[in-house]
Amino acid sequence: MAQPYSWKRNLIVLWIGVFFCSTAYSVSIPFIPLFLHNDLGVNNHLEMWSGFAFGITFLASALIAPYWGSLADKYGRKPMLIRSGFSLAALYFITFLIKDPYVFLVLRVFQGLLAGYVPAAIALVATNTPEEKSGYALGIMATSGATGGIMGPLIGGTVSHYIGNRESFIFSGCIVLVAALIATFFATEHKFNRSGVRSSVMDDLKHASHNKAFLALLGMSGLAMFSVMILEPLLTVYVLQLGANEQDASLQSGIVFSAVGIATLIAAPQWGKFGSRIGFSKVLFIGLLGGGIGNCLQFFVGHITEFGILRFVYGLFFAGVTPAINAMIVKSTETSFRGRAFSLNQSATQFATMLGPVIGGVLGGVIPIRWVFIINGIMLIIAAILVKRQHMEDKMAASKAAAEQS
Repeated sequence: MAQPYSWKRNLIVLWIGVFFCSTAYSVSIPFIPLFLHNDLGVNNHLEMWSGFAFGITFLASALIAPYWGSLADKYGRKPMLIRSGFSLAALYFITFLIKDPYVFLVLRVFQGLLAGYVPAAIALVATNTPEEKSGYALGIMATSGATGGIMGPLIGGTVSHYIGNRESFIFSGCIVLVAALIATFFATEHKFNRSGVRSSVMDDLKHASHNKAFLALLGMSGLAMFSVMILEPLLTVYVLQLGANEQDASLQSGIVFSAVGIATLIAAPQWGKFGSRIGFSKVLFIGLLGGGIGNCLQFFVGHITEFGILRFVYGLFFAGVTPAINAMIVKSTETSFRGRAFSLNQSATQFATMLGPVIGGVLGGVIPIRWVFIINGIMLIIAAILVKRQHMEDKMAASKAAAEQS
């Protein structure tokens, strides 16, 4: 007799898969400049090479994500997990072998084109979890990427120190391979209907354009990621400005970076539960408002310890944003469109991931870094006010009902 389907077991399996995938990414990414310089012989314009190698992956991923979402809704989200996992593992292994920086850029493009493990996992959780439990489940999923982001640089630093930067790609490949095997043998997609006709990307974009609540959520998702990434090139410099010596700056910056991740681990599941009770638009409002105020307060810090504590408190509030947006995407879209919805969401966040560091770097060169926190904070506070005024819960229900009737 077949075992009954368990959404909790699926949640655990997919959490582990996303954790491994996120860890693999953050094991090798921080050391791209060192790999380019020490292993691939890039001596001139290293910053430009590093920025291009970083950004080109996100651009490729943003452009291709709607196509993978369309396939996911036709053939299932589990096949997308398997495709992405094994493809990325192979690309990490190939990266270990290369000697030319131009080949490295080509591989980085393919990493973006073949990505999609995380949005497929989130879509699978969203569509295979009872609706009353979806907020909690998506809050739990938000912690998997955060945990991988915390553990990855720590593991990667150890691996690159003892066995080398090039070898860290082999290590990343092995970790992603585990994620692919987890998806293959343990993930379950319950009662998936493959009888539908696969739509084109243009049809999907047209469909999304009629769902005003969903479009607003895509904007909020991109804004939230942009808010995080605009500070990416500035935090280490700000730590130095707060009095850290150059020898300790990397360690202290790492602690500051991880403070937000640890806060997310603690708070995201609680925000998911809370949203199920009071409504996810209220959680989104609180998260954006708290994140905005927290950013503005970082203008006033005078010591690295104050900065670290404030980043942690900011993280406790901002941890509610991603699970709230994911849960609201579920509530504003029909089940048959869910894979495409989360892939379009990935496109929004990937574009923001690419633009954020560029604009942050430009702003940091034009105005004092303290003022970037103010600009960022005001942007989030305005977004919170818009969420409050838009009555998102009513719009989501109306959008979903209209989409299901069409």
